[in-house]
Amino acid sequence: MLGVFLAGYGVGIPLSAARGQLLEDSTFLLGFAAFMAVGTIIVAHRPGNAVGWIFSAIGLLTAAGVLASEYAARANLGRPGAPPGAVLAAWYASWWWYPTLALVLVFVPLVFPTGRLLSARWRPVAAAAAVATVGITALNALTPTLVDEDYTVRNPIGVAWVQDPEESAVGAVLSGLLLVCMVAAGLSLVLRFRRSQGVERQQLKWFTYAGALLILSLLATDYFLPEGADVEVFTGFIVALVPVAAGIAILRYRLYDIDRLINRTLVYGLLTALLAGVYVTGVFVVGRLLDPATGDSALAVAASTLAVAALFQPARRRIQRLVDRRFNRSRYDAARTVEAFSGRLREEIDLDSLSAELLAVVDQTVQPAQASLWLRPRTSRPPPVNRSSEQGPEAA
Repeated sequence: MLGVFLAGYGVGIPLSAARGQLLEDSTFLLGFAAFMAVGTIIVAHRPGNAVGWIFSAIGLLTAAGVLASEYAARANLGRPGAPPGAVLAAWYASWWWYPTLALVLVFVPLVFPTGRLLSARWRPVAAAAAVATVGITALNALTPTLVDEDYTVRNPIGVAWVQDPEESAVGAVLSGLLLVCMVAAGLSLVLRFRRSQGVERQQLKWFTYAGALLILSLLATDYFLPEGADVEVFTGFIVALVPVAAGIAILRYRLYDIDRLINRTLVYGLLTALLAGVYVTGVFVVGRLLDPATGDSALAVAASTLAVAALFQPARRRIQRLVDRRFNRSRYDAARTVEAFSGRLREEIDLDSLSAELLAVVDQTVQPAQASLWLRPRTSRPPPVNRSSEQGPEAA
């Protein structure tokens, strides 16, 4: 599978570059190359985990799809004398996306991170997704005409009575069934997270963290960022984060750093949004006050910049406390407990009371299975004699 993937990318990327589509195709090239790379590593280290094989299948389908699409577009199928295999490439390019989509959005959430379904009750969902995927793939593979923006050619294995899935009732039913299975797979992931503990919960945090970043990036590119090659490359990197995060979770490399990563992302994401709002509002309001005609004022830009710089640290501390209180309650409560104990240390002098309070603080913050306190016993030897005192008061 890895060899076929490398061959597909090795030929498909130069063809894409020759057509001037390399940067526009970077979302697929970067994102799905990460699926293949991570799948290879997971299969090598965890061959019994189905996620590695699914990731490898996703990479394989995508590599063959990129090669077929670029080869068919390059072959000028609308003209006579097309090179050999061009029609076969166009045929494969017409249906490879549907099983890839089903693997990414249905089967990966259903089996992540253990490689098995949450329970036997979810087998009908997997079976329905498989039926819908096979059905809609077969409809696309058997359409009488292969249509693309670069060509329109007759399908050599097309069936006359098969309609385009996007226009037929059967295709609509299969697409709706696949959409329902996608929602059910997401629900399975939520239920798995609610029931999980320990390592599995941390694994799911890695996966959902990357998925949330992907959704936010897609919303940002659709509604806030301008279209262009740079945006496609950015989206490709975000897509690649999903398999990378899944690989980190399954291989358990520095697994528990995800809590800190989520915390920092929330804090600095909210902080960036807040400061950007303050800056834009300041430039607009102050600019209108100073120059009602155009609203353009260098003084407004300078004042807004200084306001953002002054607000950075106070806003960061407040947002950090807000995030800890809402999303990391144990850390917030632990910090308050330690702070209260520090205040008691300045006032309490009874050793027994301090020992009891120290054990209570450890139990509340660290929550160990057992905690005990050992104090070094006071020595019974007399303090050493200062020999200089025997030489008289002057020497002393």
